[in-house]
Amino acid sequence: MKILDQIEDISPAISYAGLIERIEILRSTLRWSSRLERTDIDKLLRQATSLRDEVMQLSHKERFVQAAVAAEPEQRAEQSRGARRQALLERSFIFEGTFGDNPRLLESLEIAEKAAPTDLPVLIDGESGTGKELMAKVIHANGSRSDKPFISVNCGAIPDNLLESELFGHRKGAFTGAANDRKGKFESAHTGTIFLDEIGELPLAGQVKLLRVLEAHEIQRVGSDETIAVDTRIVAATNRNLRKLSEEGKFREDLFYRLSVIHVTLPPLRERRDEIPLLIAWFGDEAAGTLKRRPVRLTPRLRDFLLNYAYPGNIRELRNVMYRVSCLAGDMADIDHLPTDMRPGAPGALQGGANEAGQQPISVANLMSLSDAKRAASDDAEKAFLERGLREVNGTVAELARRIDMNRSHLQMLLKKHGLHSKDFRNRNTAASTRNGAEDRDEDDGDV
Repeated sequence: MKILDQIEDISPAISYAGLIERIEILRSTLRWSSRLERTDIDKLLRQATSLRDEVMQLSHKERFVQAAVAAEPEQRAEQSRGARRQALLERSFIFEGTFGDNPRLLESLEIAEKAAPTDLPVLIDGESGTGKELMAKVIHANGSRSDKPFISVNCGAIPDNLLESELFGHRKGAFTGAANDRKGKFESAHTGTIFLDEIGELPLAGQVKLLRVLEAHEIQRVGSDETIAVDTRIVAATNRNLRKLSEEGKFREDLFYRLSVIHVTLPPLRERRDEIPLLIAWFGDEAAGTLKRRPVRLTPRLRDFLLNYAYPGNIRELRNVMYRVSCLAGDMADIDHLPTDMRPGAPGALQGGANEAGQQPISVANLMSLSDAKRAASDDAEKAFLERGLREVNGTVAELARRIDMNRSHLQMLLKKHGLHSKDFRNRNTAASTRNGAEDRDEDDGDV
């Protein structure tokens, strides 16, 4: 029978769609056959048995995958941050720079690593200066298009009337000043990656054009009716909340969902303080190479300041500072080589003399938004609370953790975040200090 032959010819690859198709063929066979020979019945029974086995196999596989996915967060929680960072490096993960072991950053890098070999669109968000373009280059470098062009476009820097020409090109005579045919950024990025920075600044008319490129994978030059096929991986970045903009009607919702198939968020530098010493060394060496001189050394006072500064401009601000001090200082850089408005105690400085509550004054000029101000104020309040608590318990971390009902390891992470050392709050001349000296020495091993 032809129908039975068709059943046997179906690929044995296991999938729900394939199984449903085979079941329907069996049902059709039984429904429309006027009579079946014994051999035909045996064939149908064999097919039904095979289908049952494949359904069971697919079910077992699905349960196994679900169990593995459920166990993954627990396994990752058990894996130390350093181990996750080392694992990335050991997998030949390409990263032009240095990174620490902040959990949020490691999660973003792991997402980028998995997304890189695909052609799925990626949306990177985060505050200005957090390294969004670097992340886009990481995705490009770790993907299958790494040997193809990487074209960067700042959507916020292109005038509205030139946006379409810049992205898609134009024909000669299309408008005043179009003296020659010109390829746009998408054509230049053909077979490679195009990075659309500040995508939130793209006007609505440009968003419609970009949506068509994502859907049809083709463009039209300004002044031409000819369509040009483009094979381009799109990575976009923004420091704005696109979801909120779409709710306000300022950004197309359909474009947002098209761009954010893979969504990566970069945490600000103030949440990645373990990375600051690494970046100081990295940018110091980079600046030395650019300036053709030996790397500048930092005084303890300057180094301590840089380790505890809030960096409203994030990594970009730290890089600029290291280039500045490398240029202005001789062999040794000090506080005086910092920008005037950044130095401790300067009017409006973000980090300067503490007020009576122990909080650092916040510079409105240096902050980029009200949310930045809230975060900075929250950090200052948290630090002041911890300082006050450490003074009250004579620097005993275990006692402070008990009083505020907090896990000791979590408390130590907070102390490290704010650069607080429990030994600085201990009065070793008191009787309590004498009685608990042995305990204090034991705690030194675990305190930050």
